[in-house]
Amino acid sequence: MDFQLTTQQKMIQSTTRRFAAEKVAPLAGRTDREHRFPSEQVKQLADLGLMGIAIPEEYGGAGMGYVEYVIATEEISRACASLGAIMSVNNSLACEPLLKFGTEEQKNEYLVALAQGKKLGAFSLSEAGAGSDAGAVSCRAVEEGDRFVLSGTKLWCTNGNEADVIVVFANTDPDRGSRGMTAFLVEKDSPGFSVGKLEDKLGIRGTSTAELVFQDCGIPKENMLGQRGRGYRLALDTLDAGRIGIAAQALGLGEAALNAACRFATERVQFGESIASMQGIQFMLADMATELESARLLTYKAADLKDSKQPFTLHSAMCKLKAAEAASFCTTKALQIHGGYGYTTDYPVERYFRDAKITEIYEGTSEVMKIIIGNAILSEYSKI
Repeated sequence: MDFQLTTQQKMIQSTTRRFAAEKVAPLAGRTDREHRFPSEQVKQLADLGLMGIAIPEEYGGAGMGYVEYVIATEEISRACASLGAIMSVNNSLACEPLLKFGTEEQKNEYLVALAQGKKLGAFSLSEAGAGSDAGAVSCRAVEEGDRFVLSGTKLWCTNGNEADVIVVFANTDPDRGSRGMTAFLVEKDSPGFSVGKLEDKLGIRGTSTAELVFQDCGIPKENMLGQRGRGYRLALDTLDAGRIGIAAQALGLGEAALNAACRFATERVQFGESIASMQGIQFMLADMATELESARLLTYKAADLKDSKQPFTLHSAMCKLKAAEAASFCTTKALQIHGGYGYTTDYPVERYFRDAKITEIYEGTSEVMKIIIGNAILSEYSKI
């Protein structure tokens, strides 16, 4: 068992940290205030090879692993959680299912461009009646000759307004419920496809969270991803990997909050001394650091299991649950340490506080993570 980063991983960490500090952090406040999609920074991520970091080089990626992906996502998210979310969706929810389930033609057509950052990807599963109950998708896909015709409305699609290609889930056999769900690759200029409402969100406001509308939207049969009727399994497998990326995003937010709290506590003087010398503040900082480190170890383990091609569903749920809770805990404590200043937009901790909440919700709520973990534990217990 080795807890040390390799030379390559340390290089990824230092390079990404430097880029995030110099190019991302100075603009993060404006990105949030103006709900501005950071398109220039996305291009810079692509130049660094981070939009397809865990995709093999033959398909346009950097050819690294999920541990390297976690390291890079944490550093980017520490500077700007919105940019971290954009990067995570492209890597985990667009590139990953194409790599695992796509045909060679689909990989050459879409995966190479996504991994190189020449195109942006998105993932659209949720609907008004299908959130945690992902199997309740009502969007229809009807086979007509050499195409499928999609009809329905999807919600909560991150990157939805800017994406060039979207992994969309629709029901091809409604009578079969979740077993009738199929995945499709939808290009943004497909006739009958349009972007509807853009959500006005609490946090990660540099990302678009879009409603997607399909009105007799014709999709070529060759754009079906994976097997017909296997979309639900494809979605679950994709989300297993995606949760590791969300855990990394949460780690970055928590680390940013801890650093901000340490800096403020050292500089803030009350009763003739810095508040960092007060035991109450030190206890909060100690709890924050401990929560983050435990979440980081879980996240690295989940990533390593994936890289080792071992089962990782349980650990992806664990790390997502723990890291999201750690992010919310750390951002709350950081705001408290800042006192009244933390409640203003003069300091970034209020942004961290707002951004952190979504990590407990998207790609599976914390409650759903507990269901996954509980079922896994009971399954193992039954074998004893």
